[in-house]
Formats: sequence, structure tokens, C-alpha cells
Amino acid sequence: MSKGHSPAALAAGPLVFVSGQVPEAADGEVAEGDAAEQTRQIFRNTSAVLAEYGAELHDLVKLTYYLRHITDLAVVQAAVAQLLVPPCRPASTLVEVSGLIDTRYLLEIDAIAVAPHQGGGREQ
Repeated sequence: MSKGHSPAALAAGPLVFVSGQVPEAADGEVAEGDAAEQTRQIFRNTSAVLAEYGAELHDLVKLTYYLRHITDLAVVQAAVAQLLVPPCRPASTLVEVSGLIDTRYLLEIDAIAVAPHQGGGREQ
């Protein structure tokens, strides 16, 4: 789930650019104060977006993390290590931010994946 006016993702050839995903479930629930569960929810959301393009989490090649509290880094990294099974090790960037669109969010993640059979540039 992404918030705002951007599409959830946009394809350019085989690349799928996933807009920043937030830790909110489809029913609006957020695991307040739980960086590990928020990370897992973001990856569930990302997985759903990628599925629209025939891609999966193992197709990720780049992640950008926007983290409100750098002290949550180890917890986030541990959750990601459980979700992305080697050899999936996307390049990544981490940015500590002062805030996100909703004060309940501890992080947001955007992604780039290579979809195995994606052509053209459709948006979702």
C-alpha cells in the first residue's frame, strides 16, 4: 500500500519501480511501535504490488529504506534477513528521516525489481 497520488508501481521495460510502501495493512491496521512487524507488512504490500507485474520478492534488485529511528536498524535488518532468502541480496540505501506521512509509521521502503516477463510501461 502506498499513500498519495503516485501509482503503486510503474514498469519500464523489465524494471518495476515500486513506490514507497508503508506498514499499513489493507484494513488500515498498523503495528504501532513494532519495527519488525512494520517491516514484514511493508514486504507483504511490496509482494502484492510485484505480483501485478509477474514478479516476486526474489526479483528485487534495489531497496531504499526511510527509517524514522536509526536505533530500529538492527530490528529491521533482522526482519529483512528472514524475508529475503539468499541469493536475493538487493542493493540498498538507508536514509534516516524526521517523519513520514503518518506518525504511526516507523519506516517506508521503495523498491526496484526485474520482472522476468515484463514488457512495456504500464502503471498500476
